[in-house]
Amino acid sequence: MSQTPDSVVRTYIQQHRAAFLDDLAAWLRIPSVSAQPDHAPDVRRSADWLAAKLKETGFPTAEVWQTPGAPAVFAEWPCDDPQAPTVLVYGHHDVQPAAREDGWDSEPFEPVVRENRLYARGAADDKGQVFFHTLGVRAHLAATGRSTPAVHLKLIVEGEEESGSPHFRALVEQHAERLAADAVIVSDTGMWSEDTPTVCTGMRGLAECEIRLHGPDQDIHSGSFGGAVPNPATAAARLVAALHDEHARVAIPGFYDGVVELTDRELLAELPFDERQWLRTAKSYAAQGEAGYTTLERIWARPTAEVNGIGGGYQGPGSKTIIPSAAMVKLSFRLVAGQDPGHVEKAVRAWAGQQVPPGIRCDITFSGATRPCLTPLDHPALRSVTRAMGRAFEKPVRFTREGGSGPAADLQDVLGAPVLFLGISVPSDGWHAPNEKVELDLLLKGVETTAYLWGDLAENWRHAP
Repeated sequence: MSQTPDSVVRTYIQQHRAAFLDDLAAWLRIPSVSAQPDHAPDVRRSADWLAAKLKETGFPTAEVWQTPGAPAVFAEWPCDDPQAPTVLVYGHHDVQPAAREDGWDSEPFEPVVRENRLYARGAADDKGQVFFHTLGVRAHLAATGRSTPAVHLKLIVEGEEESGSPHFRALVEQHAERLAADAVIVSDTGMWSEDTPTVCTGMRGLAECEIRLHGPDQDIHSGSFGGAVPNPATAAARLVAALHDEHARVAIPGFYDGVVELTDRELLAELPFDERQWLRTAKSYAAQGEAGYTTLERIWARPTAEVNGIGGGYQGPGSKTIIPSAAMVKLSFRLVAGQDPGHVEKAVRAWAGQQVPPGIRCDITFSGATRPCLTPLDHPALRSVTRAMGRAFEKPVRFTREGGSGPAADLQDVLGAPVLFLGISVPSDGWHAPNEKVELDLLLKGVETTAYLWGDLAENWRHAP
C-alpha cells in the first residue's frame, strides 16, 4: 500500500524532528533583545544566522536588510510556475528582555525541553513560529516531489517588533516591489487552545494620545481663587467622564464612522468561552463594555477608548489646598476595520476642544498609529489556511480575532494584499513572561500545516470564484 501525501509529510517531519529542534535551539540561544542597546550585536547575529539557515533550507535568495535600527531578513524562493500565486510570510526574530532573576526556572537563553515543551525566550514569540516554515517547505517538497514550492514564497522577518516596529513601514515602502504578494501570512499569533485549533481573521488598530490641560501659570491657593477660575484637574475629570455614554459607547462624534459591522458573530459564538475563567485571567471581578455585544466581540471586533493614565495637582501625603496649574490624560483607541486613524485623530481633537472650558489650554499629542486589518471570510487564501490547519490537526478549525495591534496592517496598507494569520501558540505559552515555552506537538502541527498550505493555495487560488 503506497503512502498518502499526508503520511509522507508526517514521516518526513518525524525523521527531521531532532535536527529541526537542534537548529531552533541554536537560534534561541542568541539573545536578540531589540529593546536593549547592549544586545544590538546579538540582533544582528540573529539576522545573519537566519539568513544562512534559510539558504541552507533551499531559498536561493536570503538577505539581511539594514534599517536605522535592527536588521530584517528577506528570503525568496520562486515557483517554477510563473502563474502561481505569491505569498509573503511575516514574522520577527527579536525577543523580549529576559533574565533568570525575573522568575525563570532555567536560563532564558539556554533552551530546555521539559514534558514535551521547549522553554526559552522566543520559543513561541516568535522564533519558533518563524522557524516552522523552514521544515514545512521541505516537507512540502518531499511530499509533492517538487523542486520548488507550489507558490512564489517570500519571507520578511523583522528585528524590531518587540520595540514597536519603528522602522518597519519605511522598510516595507522602500522594498515594496520585492515584497509584492497576492497574500500575506503572519506567523506571530496563536490559537484558542491546544484542543481548539483556530485561525485569526483580524487585528485591531491603535491610536494613542496625551492630552495636557493648562490653567493658571502656577499652582494657586484654592481658598483665594477656588470657585472663581477654571481648574485643569476638574477639566481632566470631566473630559474622562464624557468619553463614554450610558451604554459604554464612545461618545466622540464621528468616532464610529466607517466601522465594518460584525459578520462573524455566529463563528465567534462557537468558541468554548468561559467568562469566569477569563475574568480570573484578567484579575478582574466583572465584565463591562459596550451594550449589545459579548465579551469576545468587545475585545476583538469593536472599537474602544480607554483611559491609560490621569493625573494633576498634589498627590503627596496630607493635603495641599491648591488649584493645580496643569493636569494630563493619556488615552488609547483600539480601532477596527473601516476606521481611519487620521479621521479618529481629528475627531478626538475636535471633541476635546469642545469639552474644555474657557481659560484652560488644551495640548494634544498623538503618537504613530497602527491601522486595523481584517481578512474577508470568503477569501480563497483563508479557505486554504483553514483547510491546511484542519488537515494537520484532524479537527474542525474555528475563527478568532486579536484584540491587540501589530505591524501586519502596514503590509496590508503598503502592499495592498490581504493579511492572514497562521499561528500555533496557545495562551499558556507565556509570551513576554518568565518561562516562555512552546508545545512541541503544536509546533510540529505548524510545520505540517505549512507543508499542506502551499499546494492548497496553488491549486485553489486560480480556480477560486
